[in-house]
Amino acid sequence: MEDFEKIDDDLANAGWARTAKDLFAGAAGGITQVLLGQPFDIVKVRLQTTSQYSNALDCASKIFKNEGPLAFYKGTLTPLIGIGACVSVQFGAFHQARRFFEERNSKNSPLHPGLSYSQYYLAGAFAGVTNSVISGPIEHVRIRLQAQPHGAGRLYNGPIDCVRKLSSHGGVLRGLYRGEVVTIFREAQAYGVWFLTFEYLMNQDAKRNNIKREDISSIKVATYGGLAGEGLWLSSYPLDVIKSKMQTDGFGAQQKYKSMTDCFRQTVAAEGFGALFRGLGPTLLRAMPVSAGTFATVELVMRAMG
Repeated sequence: MEDFEKIDDDLANAGWARTAKDLFAGAAGGITQVLLGQPFDIVKVRLQTTSQYSNALDCASKIFKNEGPLAFYKGTLTPLIGIGACVSVQFGAFHQARRFFEERNSKNSPLHPGLSYSQYYLAGAFAGVTNSVISGPIEHVRIRLQAQPHGAGRLYNGPIDCVRKLSSHGGVLRGLYRGEVVTIFREAQAYGVWFLTFEYLMNQDAKRNNIKREDISSIKVATYGGLAGEGLWLSSYPLDVIKSKMQTDGFGAQQKYKSMTDCFRQTVAAEGFGALFRGLGPTLLRAMPVSAGTFATVELVMRAMG
């Protein structure tokens, strides 16, 4: 009996160790993601939520001229802390779901315990939905700080003041968590495609070259991660536009959009379907290095930790 209890304890400890490793590696990847991507992200948000810029280059040059170089890292503190937590949750949840499917598959088909690509997508979507609880308010605060006027017209004196003021408008759910429904849809689709694309490319490389995954070079890992980032945004960008519009909308009498569907309808009616892809160019430019850095960092940490 004691031997069985020891085995159970060892398995439990191994499970916790795997989860801790997933979370730590994800957090390291998240910090890399923010530092590489924040300048691109503020340009994306400005293009999505205003019409005062003709293109991404015009937006970036005006931000630099009118607000200074540090403006490209406006609102960075919130995502630096929060996105690290988000990516940690993403990888932790993905690997938990992956292990669930592996255990189920090993019972149903012992000769083929690996995941199907639909299961990779579902595991990624689960990671996205889990992540949305954290990412929704974090991105709302970041977007408000990025989109607010410069100088005397500032609405918020930093992330804490922004959280307090957003929460004062209808409470936490209607204020801070505004746009959460579309955030859930976006996260599920985005991270389903993100993890699916990366796993597909990694598995195909290992199969093609008859090597183990851990023997794939870091350059290839980064390349596949970058391509996964392109897939993430190409598959979910219109949902991100709607989310940004809702999260920069006014409150009370100044509120334009009643819901996600109302925001979609008004946007298409006023600006055409092209508005759902405004800012996609700089987003795709951002996606390659950011996603490459994220996956490369995660893989590096995972391999270093064994």
